[in-house]
Parts: sequence; structure tokens; C-alpha cells
Amino acid sequence: MTKKLLLMMLLVLPVCVAAQVRTERLLEKGWKFTREDNATFSATECDDSKWQSVTVPHDWAIYGPFSIDNDKQNLAITQDGQKEAMEHAGRTGGLPFVGTGWYRLDFDAPEFRAGKTATLVFDGAMSHARVWLNGHEVGYWPYGYNSFYFDITPYLKPGETNTLAVRLENEHESSRWYPGAGLYRNVHLVINEDAYVPTWGTQLTTPVVKKEYAKVHLLTGLRMPEGKQLADYRIVTELKDASGKVVATAENRGSKYDDGKFVQDFVVDRPALWTPETPALYTAESRIYEGSELKDEYTTRFGIRSIEIIPDKGFFLNGERTVFKGVCNHHDLGPLGGIANVAGIRRQIRILKDMGCNAIRTSHNMPAPELVEACDEMGMMLMAESFDGWKTPKVPNGYNKLFDEWAEKDLVNLLRHFRNNPSIVMWCIGNEVPDQWNGATGPKLTRFLQDICHREDPTRPVTQGMDAPDAVVNNNMAAVMDVPGFNYRPFKYAENYKKLPQQISLGSETASTISSRGVYKFPVVRRAMQKYDDHQASSYDVEHCGWSDLPEDNFIWHEDYPWSIGEFVWTGFDYLGEPTPYYSDWPSHSSLFGIIDLAGIPKDRYYLYRSHWNKDVETLHILPHWNWEGREGEVTPVFVYTNYPSAELFINGKSQGKRTKDLTVTIDNSKCDSVGSTTFKRQQRYRLMWMDTKYEPGTVKVVAYDANGKAVAEKEIHTAGKPYAIKLEADRTKIAADGKDLSFVTVSVVDKDGNLCPLADNEIKFKVKGKGYYRAGANGNPASLESFQKPQMKVFSGMMTAIVSSTEEAGEIVLEASSKGLKTAKLEIVSEK
Repeated sequence: MTKKLLLMMLLVLPVCVAAQVRTERLLEKGWKFTREDNATFSATECDDSKWQSVTVPHDWAIYGPFSIDNDKQNLAITQDGQKEAMEHAGRTGGLPFVGTGWYRLDFDAPEFRAGKTATLVFDGAMSHARVWLNGHEVGYWPYGYNSFYFDITPYLKPGETNTLAVRLENEHESSRWYPGAGLYRNVHLVINEDAYVPTWGTQLTTPVVKKEYAKVHLLTGLRMPEGKQLADYRIVTELKDASGKVVATAENRGSKYDDGKFVQDFVVDRPALWTPETPALYTAESRIYEGSELKDEYTTRFGIRSIEIIPDKGFFLNGERTVFKGVCNHHDLGPLGGIANVAGIRRQIRILKDMGCNAIRTSHNMPAPELVEACDEMGMMLMAESFDGWKTPKVPNGYNKLFDEWAEKDLVNLLRHFRNNPSIVMWCIGNEVPDQWNGATGPKLTRFLQDICHREDPTRPVTQGMDAPDAVVNNNMAAVMDVPGFNYRPFKYAENYKKLPQQISLGSETASTISSRGVYKFPVVRRAMQKYDDHQASSYDVEHCGWSDLPEDNFIWHEDYPWSIGEFVWTGFDYLGEPTPYYSDWPSHSSLFGIIDLAGIPKDRYYLYRSHWNKDVETLHILPHWNWEGREGEVTPVFVYTNYPSAELFINGKSQGKRTKDLTVTIDNSKCDSVGSTTFKRQQRYRLMWMDTKYEPGTVKVVAYDANGKAVAEKEIHTAGKPYAIKLEADRTKIAADGKDLSFVTVSVVDKDGNLCPLADNEIKFKVKGKGYYRAGANGNPASLESFQKPQMKVFSGMMTAIVSSTEEAGEIVLEASSKGLKTAKLEIVSEK
């Protein structure tokens, strides 16, 4: 070989290796934004130099300010039992999401040239998105929660700067909660060759799953130039495990008999199965060739697992009966708004998993891709929901206006987007739709939507949340479902089970117990729709809505009857909007349903669920706090939430007696419904309660005993002294220097001995130095109208959360928290590349 020939090979080789047939990048930076509205904003030559500079994802409304006049609604919420129209002041959170917003971006596409194709993918845009590229309208998609894409090949200019314009509009009375606003999820630019796997173009199933082996079936679609056929191409696919080891391969040439899709089958020996405890993931890495020319590379991530619903026995994951210990979650991340932030989503999942939660229902809308990916990786099952309404409206400008034209399109996008994700184990086609009352149309619409799910994905069952059990059982709407899902009214479960053919029942939405973290009301009695002057609810966990109940009213069904396959509690986290029961009691901007508050701080109820759902981990939690100046000598009940069967309570060293969970309590001997019930009988099976204890300052101590009567754990709480110092605790002290990662810092006001001061409401001021900045904060107080972004906020019940963001520079970040009369605190966070 001559030196000249060798040099030519060395010069050519890197170009061949580096060539990419598929490129994808996020369009994050450089966007311009305005709340003004003008048709000329779509034009390439529009002057946007004075518009606000923003980074996507972006939620324009979360910056406030709060106002009683933002989307004030006057109507009757029929699903809440309201008979006449009334003013709802904070129903959608009191934030300014209604109206129009425009986004513009100038960008280059060096990857694009003649013969290439280009696709623009939106993970979500709220809402009624109209998109222009270089002055040409390329598409419209109205549903703000869905992902969608447009082929922009005809409009993208190679070698030139391109201008993208997006108009979004949120209509008045279009939502029942805070929906967010703007380009609140990611935007992707995908460049391909002339033949390529389309968006969400693969479908992977695992038809046989055994410990010894699993069979994997992969369908891969292909978009081809005019005149080409699938037979002109071949596909080579490698299945790889989490370590990158190839576990199976296949090579196929296309055929005219394959309906435009490559068909491949594999066998994986000794597969690692996906479960919430062991979320093992694989990838199918496919390369498509025309002759010897590589046309596309496409990766499908998947898990190997089986799901089955067995009548009278329950839900089975990989052949093992699994009860849904689930929560319903809205999409917002509290003070971050509607944006899909990976750190915020993963933090929520960590908190829920520690509680013992194994499933999330995406209420009442389609999830962000970041949530689905995180659930795949962290081991959290998902019920992916599509719609809150069908043809009959809940709000004047809701999805009812879109249903006829868009329901199938929207549902198909959801199904194709996520049907390869192992975390998704069930599809949910609706929530408390008013059509359930119409026996002539409700069952038919149910079948229509469920048939679409079965067509696009025959591997997963379909459900919906129905809150009119008598109506849907009598008109056969519930009988149509793969899994009949009932919202509330568990006292109807047994009757429905006898009538329905499926021999299975799901608590698709349960409890709606309401509470405010650290707030306790006396006397301690069970109440429905109770209001107080402070717009709070009691954290004794004894209050609920007029249609709902307490946690134990649901525990008992799922624990005692195999055909009752589990529950999804309303809700895991508090969310913006729906401040029930304070519909018209402004200020009140967020829900009280959450097991965890808007700041991501667990309420007392968290430990009740943890004691029942995560029994292998010690839980020993005492409530209420023990600062009750002025209540000396008055009855102040003490509850203990624990996974142990018994405990003894001491106040200042004096025993208050031993309590044991009463396992003789059954469904039959503790019958109650949610309306007018005052009994705590079912609570005696799951809580330890001392109802007659009297307050005296000092120390409350609890000693827990195992089933053999052996003392195995103890805990104390103390009457706190005066507020003395600020305490800072970060969920993570090392974050990525990518400008997006977040550290969530719990801020507490403590006395000189380190005890939380539960009545403190000090205003804390924050400074961030170094390679980070103050992103947002929240205190969990649903009646607070303080700005989430301003670096100061009052603690609520002694606590709040401060959120610190990285920049794109690595280095040290220092958070400083100060307040008049309190000892200042500092916390160091490191951001790393």
C-alpha cells in the first residue's frame, strides 16, 4: 500500500464514521415571546427584537400575579353535586393563563440539505397551537396536553436561517384546574434521509415472558420516497441489555406482504424482567439499509414484562398478583408550573416510592414524555389517561368542542407515542365524563375509544374513571370496559361486582381526603366539606368531600377482596386549582387533596399510606405537633401512624395506654358510606388513636411493639421553643451543570434545640451565589398569594421548599437563607459537567 493511498484512506475514514443519517436536537434557547396578538407575527420579517427572551420549556402564566379575576367561572360543577351556578374564584389557580401568546425562533439547520427530510415534534403546547415556518403555516393542533408533529421538509431552508413562529391560545372557561400556558414541553427538530422510521414508528411487544426466556416481536414502519417499496430495504436489529451487551439479533428484508412494516422476532434467554422493584430496560437498535447505504438508525427502549387481568383474582405482573397502590397526579410541578422538568418529576417519583406507591394515574390528561421515561427507569407503573371530557361539556370551552374531529387523532398519538414503554400498564380513556349518564351514547363512545386502544395496542387493558356507578352499570357502559374503573363510593363495589361480567373492579380514583400540612382542627370529628376562616383543612386526616371518604374506607376493600385490584388516590401531590371546598373563598389557589403538599413536603397522611403500603420499612409518625399554648388541660387527641401492630403513648413520661390495630374490623361490621358517616371504626384497623389525651407542654413519646409484644422502635416529639434558626436540607447536593437541573431544599425554622417550630410563619429571604440561581419556592399554603419566583417567602407550619437551579457552568453554588431574628443558614451545592 502506497503512502499516498494510506493518507487518502485516513482522510476519508473519519468522515464516514462521523456521518449521521438521523439527527435530533432540542429547540430550547433563543426564543422570543409576547402576550400581544397580531396576525403579522407569523411573517418571517416580523421585528421581535423587543419581545421577551425565554427558554423552552416555558410556562408564561406561572409568573403570576395571582388574581381573583383570572378565569373567574360562574357555573355549577355537577360532578361535585352542585345544583345551581355559583362563582368559582380560584378554580384554575388564579394565575393568568387565559389569552394568547406568541413564540418565535430563528435557527439554522446545518444537518439539512436537498434529499433530506425534516420533522418538528412538539411534546406539548398549551393550547390551540398554530405553527408557521418561514411564513408558511405548517399545521394546527388544538389539544394542549398531547404530543404532535409536522413534516416541515417543504418549508425548511438548507444553508439559511429559518424562522419558526407559534401562536397559542387558552380560552376562558376551558379548564377545571391550572393547565399551564405556552410551550411548556420540549420542541424537537429531527432530520432524516429520504427513507426513515417515522415518529413513534415502532411497536414492540413481548408475547411470551418466562423466567427462562422471552419472545420479542418488533414492527418497524418506514417512510419511503415515491416509487420505492419496502422490498428495496433491509433492517438489522440488535437487542441490548442495560449494560450494552447484545442479547439477540435479527436481519430482515422488507416484503410487499408486510403492510409497510418490517417484522422481526427475537428470543432473549434468561431475561431481566421489568418490575417496580427491578425496572430492567433493554434497547432495540435498528439500522435500515438500501443496498449497502445506511438510511436510518432508530432505537426503541423497552422492558420485558407481562400483564394480565384474571377474573376474581386480580392484576398480575410477570405472573405475580400485584395490587395497585397508586395515586392520581396532575401535570403541574407546583411552583414550577406546567413545565416538564426532569429533576422535579424524578423528585416526585422518589417521594412516592418511599411511601410505597407503585403506580400513577396521569390525571386527567396525557403525560409528558419525561414522566413516562422516568417511570420506566425508576420503576413506577402508569395508567396513561387521555381525556377529562368527551362530547358533553364540563366547562363551556372544554374538549367537547374538539371531540368529533380530534378524539381519534389525539388518542392515536398517545398510544403510538408510549406503547413501547414498560411502565404503562393500562390506558384510561376518560374521567367522570358526563356522557356516562346518557345510555344511548355513553356505552357506544366507550366502545369507540376502547376499540382504538385495542387496534393500536392489543397488549394492555383499557379503563376509565366513572363516578356514576348506578348509571354506568345499568346502561352497560361499565360492562364495555376491559377494567371497570370507579371513582369513589366504595360501598357500591360489592353490588357492582355482582352485576358486572368482568369479575374485577378498580378504584380508579379514591379518598379525596383533604388536609393542610401542620394544621389541626378541634374537636377531632369526621367532617365533609368543612370550611374554616383560614381556608385550611385538618391534618388529623378526618375530613373529606361530600362525595368522598377517608383512606381506610378504601384500604379495607383492596386488602380483603382479590377482585378489587387496587386504587389510585386523589391525589399524590397538591396541585394548582380546584381548592375544594373553597370554591368561592378567595384567596385559595391550590388543592388540599394531596398526600404531599404543593411544596413537595409530606403531610401527616403520607405516613398513614406509608404504614400500609410500605410495610417492610419502619414508619413511626406522631401527630399533631405539640405546641398548643392556651389548650393546657384540653382534650387534644394523638394519632400514631405505624407499620407495627401496637404502640404505647407517653406524655411527659406518663403512659396514656397501649393501642393495638383492631384486625377484627371487616367491611361487613364497619359499614358506612361517605355521606353523613361519623364513625372511626375502620380507622381502628389502620391507625392507633388516643382520643382522650390532654395537652400539657413537654414531650410526647411513642414506643412501638411487634407482633410478639417486643418493643422495637420509639420516637419523641417536643414542645418547641421560640424560633431560633433556619435549617436547610437539600434533596441532592450534586446536580448537573446543564442549566436545567434543580436541587430542592427543605427550609425549616427550628428552636435552639433543633425542634421544628410548627407555628412559625417567618419570612425567609434567599440569596444564591456561584454557578446557580434561585429558581422558585413554595410553602404549601393554599391560601398564600406570594410569588413563586421572588426569592423570599413565609414558611407555612414552619417549613417551605426553595428550588435552586444550575447554570451551564460547573462549580460551587451557595444558598443563603436569612430572616430577621433568626440565625442565618447556608448550604453548598456542587454542579458538575
